Amino acid sequence: MTHFTRDAAPAFTQVSARVVVAMLRRGEVSPEELIDAALARIAAVDPAVNAVPTLCPDRARAAARRLTDDPAGLDLTAPGWLAGLPLLVKDMTDVAGVRTTYGSPVFRDHVPEHSDILVDTLERRGALVLGKTNTPEWAAGANTFNDVFGATRNPWDTRLTCGGSSGGAAVALATGMAWLATGSDMGGSLRIPAAFCGVVGLRPSPGRVARAPSADPWSPLSVEGPMARDVADVALLLDAMVGPHPADPLALEAPAHPFLAAAERPQAPTRVGWSPTLGQWTVDPEVTAICAAAVRRFEDAGTLVDDTVPDFAGAREIFHALRADAFVTTMGPLLDRHRDRLKPEVVWNIERGLTQTQAELSAAKRGRAALMARVAAFFETHDLLACPTVMVPPFPVEHRYVESVAGRRLDTYVDWLGLTFALTLTACPVISIPCGRTRDGLPVGLQLMAPPRAEARLLSQAALLERILGWPTTPIDPREPA
Repeated sequence: MTHFTRDAAPAFTQVSARVVVAMLRRGEVSPEELIDAALARIAAVDPAVNAVPTLCPDRARAAARRLTDDPAGLDLTAPGWLAGLPLLVKDMTDVAGVRTTYGSPVFRDHVPEHSDILVDTLERRGALVLGKTNTPEWAAGANTFNDVFGATRNPWDTRLTCGGSSGGAAVALATGMAWLATGSDMGGSLRIPAAFCGVVGLRPSPGRVARAPSADPWSPLSVEGPMARDVADVALLLDAMVGPHPADPLALEAPAHPFLAAAERPQAPTRVGWSPTLGQWTVDPEVTAICAAAVRRFEDAGTLVDDTVPDFAGAREIFHALRADAFVTTMGPLLDRHRDRLKPEVVWNIERGLTQTQAELSAAKRGRAALMARVAAFFETHDLLACPTVMVPPFPVEHRYVESVAGRRLDTYVDWLGLTFALTLTACPVISIPCGRTRDGLPVGLQLMAPPRAEARLLSQAALLERILGWPTTPIDPREPA
């Protein structure tokens, strides 16, 4: 076990959430000390990366006092009991009394009266919300910048993007400003910044994490999920997030056994299907080589790795249609009132949804159903599907999005997310884990996908590969360009 002296509070930010939560439960450190340690780390490194634009330390300290003074209503025996651990929440998620902008100038000064039920759930399980992490406007696009707070930079090279839309969360974790952070994911918003920043992001099955309010509570496209520096810490946060809620019609019951228990017992999959492109896209050759070498390391544990994957034909058209429909549902009214204050990509997405026909939308739904059937058939013979998380390494932060990959021109601002949005369509849980670095020292992520609602299996098998690869999880200091 790791031991700390009382005058070594900053060192707390260097260790795992599991270690710190264990210390909290034993009374070896107080929530106040952890708040102070996190704030000190944020003050030291955030000016270089701009990941945590909003802090609420008074709220966190008040919540810490309630843990001992007024514990009624707390889930003290829940598997995900965090015992006073500070964490950060993405600025797409409402926190009562805390500025929440959604990265939008329209909501620059918005302070919600009520928290999203995810925040309520986490706080019942001993989490202390310390601040909000930066996101692109309305979480649209995978480069974290907006007109409210500016751009968030990659700590491995501050000239580059950290990805998005949960970019601030990934950067905060990579630099030790937080032990745990929440994210959300429609087309890859948990997984892409995790890959670009060398941390872990899990897109759970729809319904695994209850969410509300939502303009479209029946949609399986967008989910909330956990981010951390390693697989077991992701499992710990997932345990703190899960459970049914009457406000979310898709919400699943909590599992009989904690997800952390699965992550702490790594097991080898029997058979893994691997493809660098899912048969649909072009991928940077260096990213392909790094991910191929990583997934082959499963063979060290006796796993058979082959090139069998489901047929993802039509995934691009299906996702574009469903995403556009989702934008109309959630943000259509904003276009009428604030067109001139929305970024062009958001306007384009909404207008695409308004102009597509019912026949096109119905065809997309049928296509998704057929894809899910092919995925189900794949999982009759395989435990996992593996592919790169992102087609390219991190790119200059000034570039709004990737326009071409290995000489192949892309048509829209989201096409470079194809490897993640294709897996979104399956409604399966997907995790991105760090699997290597480019010649320039930039992290590369590998996606692993398991059958629907098989998060426990996914976490166990991802933890095994993480152990084999030996990726370092100690936070880094932001690296200024030479």
